[in-house]
Amino acid sequence: MDIDINDLRALYTVLMFLVFIGVCWWAYSSRSKPRFDAAARLPFEEPEYPRQGPRPDTTPTSSGDRT
Repeated sequence: MDIDINDLRALYTVLMFLVFIGVCWWAYSSRSKPRFDAAARLPFEEPEYPRQGPRPDTTPTSSGDRT
């Protein structure tokens, strides 16, 4: 059996398609939903402790330099 580069490319394409289908199946499975819902709420939850000290100055300079 003679395998050339085009056969390998076709095999790789089919393999990547199967990986894509597997990732989609995992992402939309009902077992993953509670974990993803909890992760989606993370930005809205209060921190457990308040931030200490003043915030560093993060205003950009007018010229954009960091001198």
